[in-house]
Amino acid sequence: MSISFVIHSLEIPLVRPFRTSFGSQSVRDVVLVEAISDSGVSGWGECVTMAWPGYSAEYTRGAVNVMRDFLIPTLSPLLGVGGGSSSKGSSLKGSSAEGSTPAPDSVRAALAVMQGNPMAKSAIETALLDLWLKERNLSLGDFLGATRDRVDCGVSVGIPNSIADLIAEVGQYVEQGYRRIKLKVEPGWDLDALRAVRGEWPEIPLQVDANQAYRRSDADHLAKFDEFDLLLIEQPLPEDDLLGHKLISSVVETPICLDESILSVDSAESAIEFGATTIINIKPGRVGGFLNARDIHDLCVEKNIPVWCGGMLETGVGRAANIALAALPGFILPGDTSASNRYYKEDVTEPFVLDHGQLSVPNGPGIGVEPIAVNLSGMSIATEHVEV
Repeated sequence: MSISFVIHSLEIPLVRPFRTSFGSQSVRDVVLVEAISDSGVSGWGECVTMAWPGYSAEYTRGAVNVMRDFLIPTLSPLLGVGGGSSSKGSSLKGSSAEGSTPAPDSVRAALAVMQGNPMAKSAIETALLDLWLKERNLSLGDFLGATRDRVDCGVSVGIPNSIADLIAEVGQYVEQGYRRIKLKVEPGWDLDALRAVRGEWPEIPLQVDANQAYRRSDADHLAKFDEFDLLLIEQPLPEDDLLGHKLISSVVETPICLDESILSVDSAESAIEFGATTIINIKPGRVGGFLNARDIHDLCVEKNIPVWCGGMLETGVGRAANIALAALPGFILPGDTSASNRYYKEDVTEPFVLDHGQLSVPNGPGIGVEPIAVNLSGMSIATEHVEV
């Protein structure tokens, strides 16, 4: 028994440019990892890196190289054994009793010997998890512990060219039924934007995301956000500045939520215990996969910390898995699990369509979706086959 991998590099135009405090995108460079069993069944995962190291130190070409040259080869002792009989003994050497795919915890442990690169690890882990679940006819939602079959959806609004453009864009999302609006902000684009949106929609759940654009010295300015009755301020300061976030929270009444600062269960617990955050955004790619994401969720439930599922402009492959995660009980705030047409005129999978502000949790085996062959082919710019 063996598993081979295909790394699919795609380019998909966005329906409108998406600008944040760290840069702008008009085309999404997407990497899908396909894990293929020797029986011909495929598992899929999405690498959520960007083309340049803006949001994080990982970037797309680097992630592809790391997956091809290091992460996939390091799995060879785990993937090269045959059949269910090998499941006895060390978890790093065993495959599942029901098929050739190794157990999820074994994959996570094997990948952990490499430092960093959580988005690349998440893509490989998810592809193998999808395959493992398909062998058991089990959905990702059931595996993770989902308690709902539908999740409330919010939408993330990039920084536009003008207030008029902002109002027009937000108005479209409100009309479509999104249950929460998130505005990207940065110094020079914050208070006027908030005042305009609140003036049009006084009651809509509203939050902001700074993507690390402010500094400790901006505390008094950030305190002015309090008048807009926001759900939260997401990642106002640099990711390594936990003390700064704690200091900001002593001046700002609006809850502080951490995103880029949360990389693991330990970092989440440290931020909570230190008083740097009272809400956490969980992104599976940022934390190294859905097992780690579930563990952070469980910690936050134990600590009574609300969580929500962030987004990285995923295609249907990544979106399907995120929706399953967002159906866990601790996800009490609407996430960035928007419909496909929020970002793409055409998705690589069957599109996710908003229904009264919600999306249905996929209930098929694994992540519950597959790329459409003709879409995958038409969007592809490179394909690399990696044998283990």
